[in-house]
Amino acid sequence: MPSAEEPEQDPTGKRRVELDPDTIERDLARLVLTVIELLRQLMERQALRRVEGGTLSEDQEERIGLTLMLLEDRMELLRSRFGLKPEDLNIDLGPLGPLL
Repeated sequence: MPSAEEPEQDPTGKRRVELDPDTIERDLARLVLTVIELLRQLMERQALRRVEGGTLSEDQEERIGLTLMLLEDRMELLRSRFGLKPEDLNIDLGPLGPLL
């Protein structure tokens, strides 16, 4: 039986989400933080495209940079609160591969 620290693996060795009544808060936090991390990465990529495209003022670039850094700090804080590592948020989507 897998520990709360390590998600169960299927026979192919891939990690999958396991919900257990004893760890439901952590599992739910993992799922929510995974979605937030996906959105954060998408926002970061979009911001980089806009910076490279020269469509932002210097002030806008600075605000976006500070906002993304603040979001990353908050994500780190929440991951540590629930005992999660960044790789714990990378859910395997089967034939589609890892999410992040």
